[in-house]
Amino acid sequence: MLFRSLKDSGESQLSLTDPDSRSMKVGQAKDVCYNLQIAVDDKNKLIVEHELTNDPTDQAHLASMAIKAKQTLEVEKMEVVADKGYYDGAEVKKCEQAGISVYVAKQQTSANKKLGLFTKEDFRYDRQKDCYVCPAGKELSYRCETVELGRHIRYYSTSECRGCEIKAKCTRNKRVRRISRWVDEAILEDMERRVRGEPEKMKKRKELVEHPFGTMKRGMNQGYLLMKGMKKVAAEMSLTVLSYNIKRVINIVGVIKMIEAVG
Repeated sequence: MLFRSLKDSGESQLSLTDPDSRSMKVGQAKDVCYNLQIAVDDKNKLIVEHELTNDPTDQAHLASMAIKAKQTLEVEKMEVVADKGYYDGAEVKKCEQAGISVYVAKQQTSANKKLGLFTKEDFRYDRQKDCYVCPAGKELSYRCETVELGRHIRYYSTSECRGCEIKAKCTRNKRVRRISRWVDEAILEDMERRVRGEPEKMKKRKELVEHPFGTMKRGMNQGYLLMKGMKKVAAEMSLTVLSYNIKRVINIVGVIKMIEAVG
């Protein structure tokens, strides 16, 4: 694939071979490709929903895929397990509002952790008092709020930081340690409790999603695309997903029962 810079278009890259494709991280390397989103059912490992995108990240696709899968399965409630790349508060909130319980482990991106300092996870939030309790046992109360990147954020701090004996283990700020909190962070806290309390469900994720991907890439030799352009590639992937599901159903119930069900 050949690329050229697009300084004035708002795009950071453009493939001269397939303008709709994008450079994405694949494992430990990078490749020019598309991003296939799939929702797989727990019982039979059938692909319930799929969507092709050229978005290099997965964060913005959790709710749309989960809600479409719920509609396809025609269920009142549903549980969804996804990897850390889908961790996004707004997306989890949409799922909860649609009656979908989400299990996504939180990514550890704290700069403090890398420096050996206390992270936000070391502070306990008290819902009744609306305050955080620090490792030294002091309460950080609500101070102010603002909107950052479309997210409503509240800030908490305490004046007792200045005389704290373990301040050097907590913050590099010369004044106080400040904790930020998304107004709907309780949703994420509830999810984290589910993740910690049911580790067996998190282990299932690889069994569910990697099975179809492995079969399509290796067993069906669909690791590479024949078509170019979003519309044509989406059609190619739809045929691949359909073929996978047909093979899967044949393995589960056999040809005769599958034909009878379709008829």
